[in-house]
Amino acid sequence: MNVHPMHPFLARAASAAAGVAAAVPADHPPTAPTPCADFDTRALVNHWVLYTSHGLEHRALRTELPPELSARDFTADAEWRSAYAAQLERAVAAWSDPAVWEGDVDLGGSPVPAVGIARMLILELLLHGWDVARATGGEIPIDEELAAVVLEIVAENAELYRQYEGFAGAVALPDDASAWDRALAASGRDPYWKA
Repeated sequence: MNVHPMHPFLARAASAAAGVAAAVPADHPPTAPTPCADFDTRALVNHWVLYTSHGLEHRALRTELPPELSARDFTADAEWRSAYAAQLERAVAAWSDPAVWEGDVDLGGSPVPAVGIARMLILELLLHGWDVARATGGEIPIDEELAAVVLEIVAENAELYRQYEGFAGAVALPDDASAWDRALAASGRDPYWKA
Protein backbone atom coordinates (compact mmCIF):
# COMPACT_ATOMS: atom_id res chain seq x y z
CA MET A 1 0.00 0.00 0.00
CA ASN A 2 1.55 3.29 -1.12
CA VAL A 3 0.95 6.14 1.28
CA HIS A 4 0.13 9.60 -0.05
CA PRO A 5 3.27 11.71 -0.71
CA MET A 6 2.16 14.23 1.93
CA HIS A 7 1.79 11.58 4.63
CA PRO A 8 5.49 11.53 5.61
CA PHE A 9 5.36 15.31 6.10
CA LEU A 10 2.26 14.93 8.25
CA ALA A 11 4.04 12.26 10.32
CA ARG A 12 7.12 14.47 10.74
CA ALA A 13 4.99 17.44 11.75
CA ALA A 14 3.19 15.30 14.33
CA SER A 15 6.48 14.01 15.70
CA ALA A 16 7.80 17.56 16.05
CA ALA A 17 4.60 18.63 17.82
CA ALA A 18 4.81 15.69 20.24
CA GLY A 19 8.36 16.72 21.05
CA VAL A 20 7.28 20.27 21.82
CA ALA A 21 4.53 19.01 24.13
CA ALA A 22 6.92 16.67 25.94
CA ALA A 23 9.20 19.62 26.73
CA VAL A 24 6.52 21.92 28.22
CA PRO A 25 7.56 22.38 31.88
CA ALA A 26 5.06 21.08 34.42
CA ASP A 27 5.32 24.33 36.36
CA HIS A 28 4.77 26.66 33.39
CA PRO A 29 2.05 29.19 34.36
CA PRO A 30 -1.15 28.38 32.44
CA THR A 31 -2.02 32.07 32.11
CA ALA A 32 1.41 33.04 30.70
CA PRO A 33 1.37 34.90 27.35
CA THR A 34 1.94 33.29 23.96
CA PRO A 35 2.68 34.60 20.46
CA CYS A 36 -1.09 34.23 19.81
CA ALA A 37 -2.48 37.39 21.36
CA ASP A 38 -5.92 35.83 21.89
CA PHE A 39 -4.59 32.78 23.77
CA ASP A 40 -2.80 32.33 27.07
CA THR A 41 -0.74 29.14 27.39
CA ARG A 42 -3.64 26.95 28.62
CA ALA A 43 -5.99 28.12 25.86
CA LEU A 44 -3.31 27.70 23.18
CA VAL A 45 -2.35 24.19 24.30
CA ASN A 46 -6.01 23.13 24.49
CA HIS A 47 -6.71 24.50 20.97
CA TRP A 48 -3.58 22.82 19.60
CA VAL A 49 -4.25 19.44 21.23
CA LEU A 50 -7.91 19.43 20.18
CA TYR A 51 -7.46 20.28 16.52
CA THR A 52 -4.09 18.71 15.71
CA SER A 53 -4.63 15.32 17.33
CA HIS A 54 -8.34 14.66 17.84
CA GLY A 55 -9.36 16.90 14.95
CA LEU A 56 -6.73 15.30 12.71
CA GLU A 57 -8.15 11.83 13.35
CA HIS A 58 -11.78 12.91 13.02
CA ARG A 59 -11.05 14.62 9.68
CA ALA A 60 -9.56 11.37 8.38
CA LEU A 61 -12.59 9.40 9.59
CA ARG A 62 -15.03 12.09 8.31
CA THR A 63 -16.65 12.34 11.74
CA GLU A 64 -17.50 15.33 13.92
CA LEU A 65 -15.53 16.24 17.01
CA PRO A 66 -17.68 15.28 20.03
CA PRO A 67 -18.78 18.28 22.14
CA GLU A 68 -17.13 16.67 25.19
CA LEU A 69 -13.73 16.94 23.50
CA SER A 70 -14.31 20.53 22.41
CA ALA A 71 -15.07 21.51 26.01
CA ARG A 72 -12.22 19.56 27.64
CA ASP A 73 -9.31 21.21 29.43
CA PHE A 74 -6.58 18.82 28.30
CA THR A 75 -4.00 20.62 30.43
CA ALA A 76 -5.89 19.64 33.61
CA ASP A 77 -4.55 16.10 33.11
CA ALA A 78 -0.96 15.80 34.35
CA GLU A 79 -0.40 13.18 31.62
CA TRP A 80 -1.64 15.42 28.76
CA ARG A 81 1.75 15.37 27.01
CA SER A 82 1.90 11.59 26.61
CA ALA A 83 -1.85 11.43 25.86
CA TYR A 84 -1.31 13.98 23.08
CA ALA A 85 1.59 11.98 21.62
CA ALA A 86 -0.52 8.79 21.64
CA GLN A 87 -3.48 10.55 20.01
CA LEU A 88 -1.18 12.01 17.36
CA GLU A 89 0.02 8.48 16.55
CA ARG A 90 -3.60 7.33 16.12
CA ALA A 91 -4.37 10.33 13.93
CA VAL A 92 -1.32 9.86 11.69
CA ALA A 93 -2.19 6.16 11.39
CA ALA A 94 -5.72 7.10 10.29
CA TRP A 95 -4.18 9.13 7.43
CA SER A 96 -1.92 6.26 6.34
CA ASP A 97 -4.73 4.80 4.20
CA PRO A 98 -4.39 6.34 0.69
CA ALA A 99 -8.18 6.34 0.34
CA VAL A 100 -8.46 8.89 3.17
CA TRP A 101 -6.68 11.42 0.95
CA GLU A 102 -9.32 11.07 -1.77
CA GLY A 103 -12.46 13.17 -2.02
CA ASP A 104 -13.58 15.94 0.30
CA VAL A 105 -13.96 16.58 4.01
CA ASP A 106 -17.10 18.45 5.08
CA LEU A 107 -16.24 21.57 7.07
CA GLY A 108 -19.55 22.82 8.39
CA GLY A 109 -21.33 22.42 5.08
CA SER A 110 -18.34 23.39 2.92
CA PRO A 111 -16.57 20.50 1.16
CA VAL A 112 -12.77 20.88 1.22
CA PRO A 113 -10.41 18.44 -0.53
CA ALA A 114 -8.89 16.02 1.97
CA VAL A 115 -5.37 16.88 0.79
CA GLY A 116 -6.05 20.56 1.54
CA ILE A 117 -7.29 19.65 5.03
CA ALA A 118 -4.16 17.62 5.73
CA ARG A 119 -1.94 20.46 4.52
CA MET A 120 -3.76 22.95 6.76
CA LEU A 121 -3.35 20.59 9.71
CA ILE A 122 0.41 20.42 9.05
CA LEU A 123 0.32 24.20 9.53
CA GLU A 124 -1.64 23.84 12.78
CA LEU A 125 0.79 21.24 14.10
CA LEU A 126 3.90 23.27 13.34
CA LEU A 127 2.87 26.92 13.58
CA HIS A 128 1.00 26.39 16.85
CA GLY A 129 3.77 24.01 17.85
CA TRP A 130 6.19 26.92 17.44
CA ASP A 131 3.80 29.14 19.42
CA VAL A 132 3.73 26.64 22.30
CA ALA A 133 7.49 26.11 22.18
CA ARG A 134 8.25 29.81 22.13
CA ALA A 135 5.77 30.53 24.94
CA THR A 136 7.20 27.81 27.19
CA GLY A 137 10.92 28.25 26.58
CA GLY A 138 11.29 25.33 24.18
CA GLU A 139 12.24 24.77 20.55
CA ILE A 140 10.58 23.05 17.61
CA PRO A 141 12.92 21.08 15.35
CA ILE A 142 12.10 21.89 11.71
CA ASP A 143 14.43 20.66 8.97
CA GLU A 144 14.80 22.63 5.73
CA GLU A 145 12.64 20.30 3.64
CA LEU A 146 9.76 20.48 6.11
CA ALA A 147 10.22 24.26 6.44
CA ALA A 148 9.93 24.62 2.65
CA VAL A 149 6.66 22.64 2.66
CA VAL A 150 5.26 24.82 5.45
CA LEU A 151 6.29 27.99 3.61
CA GLU A 152 4.51 26.73 0.48
CA ILE A 153 1.32 25.93 2.42
CA VAL A 154 1.39 29.30 4.21
CA ALA A 155 1.80 31.09 0.87
CA GLU A 156 -1.18 29.18 -0.56
CA ASN A 157 -3.47 30.01 2.35
CA ALA A 158 -2.26 33.27 3.91
CA GLU A 159 -4.73 35.65 2.27
CA LEU A 160 -7.70 33.40 3.02
CA TYR A 161 -6.57 32.98 6.62
CA ARG A 162 -6.19 36.74 6.98
CA GLN A 163 -9.76 37.26 5.76
CA TYR A 164 -10.93 35.11 8.67
CA GLU A 165 -8.42 36.60 11.14
CA GLY A 166 -6.54 33.30 11.37
CA PHE A 167 -3.30 35.05 10.46
CA ALA A 168 -2.16 38.56 11.35
CA GLY A 169 -0.41 40.76 8.79
CA ALA A 170 2.91 39.51 7.43
CA VAL A 171 6.02 40.47 9.41
CA ALA A 172 8.97 42.02 7.52
CA LEU A 173 12.22 40.01 7.61
CA PRO A 174 15.72 40.41 6.17
CA ASP A 175 16.29 38.95 2.68
CA ASP A 176 18.51 36.16 4.02
CA ALA A 177 15.88 34.83 6.47
CA SER A 178 15.45 31.05 6.57
CA ALA A 179 12.46 29.33 4.97
CA TRP A 180 11.11 28.56 8.44
CA ASP A 181 11.39 32.19 9.61
CA ARG A 182 9.74 33.30 6.35
CA ALA A 183 6.89 30.84 6.93
CA LEU A 184 6.41 32.18 10.46
CA ALA A 185 6.52 35.78 9.24
CA ALA A 186 4.11 35.16 6.36
CA SER A 187 1.67 33.69 8.89
CA GLY A 188 1.81 36.92 10.90
CA ARG A 189 4.25 35.63 13.54
CA ASP A 190 7.37 37.46 14.68
CA PRO A 191 10.16 34.84 14.58
CA TYR A 192 11.95 36.80 17.32
CA TRP A 193 8.97 36.90 19.72
CA LYS A 194 9.84 36.38 23.37
CA ALA A 195 7.53 35.96 26.37
